Amino acid sequence: MKHLYILTGASRGMGLALAEQLLKPEHTVLCISRQTNAALAAQASSLGCPLEQWQLDLADASTASSRLAYWLRTSSGNNGSHWASATLINNAALLPRIAPLAAMELADHAPMAQALRVGLEAPLLLTSIFLHASSTWSCPRKVLNISSGNGRRPMASQATYSAVKAGMDHFTRCLAVEEASKTNGAKVCSLAPGVIDTDMQVHLRGASADDFADRNTFVGLKMNGQLTSPHDAAARLLAYLARPDFGSNPVADVRD
Repeated sequence: MKHLYILTGASRGMGLALAEQLLKPEHTVLCISRQTNAALAAQASSLGCPLEQWQLDLADASTASSRLAYWLRTSSGNNGSHWASATLINNAALLPRIAPLAAMELADHAPMAQALRVGLEAPLLLTSIFLHASSTWSCPRKVLNISSGNGRRPMASQATYSAVKAGMDHFTRCLAVEEASKTNGAKVCSLAPGVIDTDMQVHLRGASADDFADRNTFVGLKMNGQLTSPHDAAARLLAYLARPDFGSNPVADVRD
């Protein structure tokens, strides 16, 4: 039997690093992203790891969740007997324009709505499908939601992204209560990964100082070498996922 991992946002950055580190012969990895990654496919083939990459826009979460429901139903055998364990990692996120909410114009509204769909609606729907499809499985099940300190500390000019991550934290708390009452409930955690050297950090450093009062803070993090590499951040997240007490705290920080 293999361990199943379903990962969103796996085509670049920390998501790609997570996917690369999950590629092992004893794993089956399903990645859902806007783009596929040829190098990841080649790595999976060389390692003998079953890999599927679905090129889907998670702003259309209903399409992704419907496809996942069908895939889980047709590929998992009787009562999930194909799997030694099953894990969903909700990693995909978008960062819309960085500016005060009052400065947002009509043209900004579509990217804001897309960020809400990708970062909050999609994890809700995919988690619902995953837990419903696996409700009778006897194997251990986990849901790891990749959160952010921005969802726990207010920051000007980041209302949309912060709302997404705060919403992810709280839906995870609710989910933990639901699953705790079940005989084989899933272990769930919304985990902040620390500050990572990704395209999102480039976006933050490139924001207008007039729009983003905290811009120099992020410039300083880069200049002072305080950013974690995507590879190291992914390793820390997967180590936390493997902890025997995973899920004991539904909202956590990888640095805890």
